[in-house]
Amino acid sequence: MDDHDKGLAHDLDTLGRRRVLLGAAGLAATTLLTVWGCGGGGDSTGQAGSASSSGSSSGSSGGSGSTSTGTCAVSAEETQGPFPADGSNTINGTVSNALALTGIVRSDIRSSFGSLSGTAAGVPTTLTLTLVNVNDSCAVLSGYAIYVWHCDRDGEYSLYGVTDQNYLRGVQETDASGTVTFTTIFPACYSGRMPHIHIEVYRSETTATSYTNKLKTTQLAFPVDVCETIYSTAAGYSQSVTNLAQISFATDMVFSDGTATEMSTVTGSVADGYTVSLQVGISV
Repeated sequence: MDDHDKGLAHDLDTLGRRRVLLGAAGLAATTLLTVWGCGGGGDSTGQAGSASSSGSSSGSSGGSGSTSTGTCAVSAEETQGPFPADGSNTINGTVSNALALTGIVRSDIRSSFGSLSGTAAGVPTTLTLTLVNVNDSCAVLSGYAIYVWHCDRDGEYSLYGVTDQNYLRGVQETDASGTVTFTTIFPACYSGRMPHIHIEVYRSETTATSYTNKLKTTQLAFPVDVCETIYSTAAGYSQSVTNLAQISFATDMVFSDGTATEMSTVTGSVADGYTVSLQVGISV
């Protein structure tokens, strides 16, 4: 998979890794946490303790800036990777920016939009992200915008490997509970990376038009046992079985320093589909 190999090299060149900052109010001043230290979202190997635990608490309903979700931490800052289509790179000399396209604001991202058509096959997945402010006792943030994108069942990204599609990309505005919900499919495990979803946070839907306006870039990780179940039983994911067996969180160049703020909670089944949730913390 040459495109993905190129992407990994890009990740190594651009990867600006980070320390997670503890932002929970009410914690003792003597408590110090490394990047592994907030929640039970899996260790660096993705083994014991990571089966379905989230690295942070789920959000509760309420108005913007008024509802606390408990403990939280700033989500790890990550590279956007080589396939963001957020205006930061080009394809064949032309700037690739799906954010500038009419129709990018949507909840169901399984199909292409605008002048393109086609639907990504795969296990149905409902993705819910809750945005919180670590500087305000984990208060939920409404009116912000979140852009997500990920690879398809074959491990390819739309607009890049699959040039005639723009599926599996979308923007949603956070509601009064600080949440956005996307209907999508479970992504593949392609060679050299653990399965993941890319996330960019913007101050508003109107500013979610270019990477130059983003507030946060992070990635979502999945529990290993969930991935193993899906890849070994669902149609179309057979290559992911081999790829997953050759990688781990410890060797993944994005997640190797921990997944505490990026490990999602996953429930469901191949027959009924899956629900994936993650709290995203920013400092505003």
